[in-house]
This record gives sequence, C-alpha cells and structure tokens, in this order.
Amino acid sequence: MTELELLARLIMCEAGGEGDIGMSAVATVVMNRVNITEGEYGRYNTVRDVAYAPRQFECVTGNHPTQNIWSMNPEWVHYAIAEWAFNGGRLGMVGNGLWFFNPYGPECSYNFPSGVGVFMARLGDHCFYAPTSSYYKT
Repeated sequence: MTELELLARLIMCEAGGEGDIGMSAVATVVMNRVNITEGEYGRYNTVRDVAYAPRQFECVTGNHPTQNIWSMNPEWVHYAIAEWAFNGGRLGMVGNGLWFFNPYGPECSYNFPSGVGVFMARLGDHCFYAPTSSYYKT
C-alpha cells in the first residue's frame, strides 16, 4: 500500500462521514504529525509511521471488523484530499493541530485528555487540538 493510499484509507475510515472539511482536517493532523520535528511525533516522518504508531488511530488499532483501514475502499475524493495534504494543503481552522477525537457528546474539553493539547475547533463529531508547550517535552 502506498503512502497516498494509506492516507486516503485513513481519511475515509476516520472521517468519511464528516464531509470534505472534516476529512481535510484529519488529513491536516496526519501531515502535521509527519512534518513536526519535535516532541513525541518528531520521530515519525512518514504517513506509515504516524498511522501505525501505538494507540493513535482507532481505524488502525481498533478491533472493529468493518471499520478499519483494511476494509476501506477509498473513492476519488479521499485520494484528492490525501494528495492535497501531501502537496502542503492545510485546513486553517485546524492549523498546527496534532490530535482529534470524538467525545461522543456535545462538548469538547478545553484540554486534550493527556494535557499536551489545547482545543482549537470542533468539526462534525470531532474535537481538534493544538500542542501546548508541555507537548514538546514528550
């Protein structure tokens, strides 16, 4: 599987029901993790490294038989967003965000659960977080 296909599958699996904005936000987070040189993610420099890092993406680490990257059949839109992200495209409202998660409720907490991120935006079902200074010590 190529890096582009892996990103397209990850986009579809993590945010396929969130529209172009939600899928672009997820692509932004993944590529931000690929490109950051400091903190925990500084040691990951490919989409594959980021996707398979321990405990990062439910679609990779979860045990759901149909909602995982291997069962996804990406369409042109998923590839287009993945290519956009590979070419430097970033969704401004997510900025330098490194995390997202679904709180399964109406509220996003101000701090990312591990305390290394601060709330930036809610897009659809997902809350997005940017790194704080404590992230850079990870």
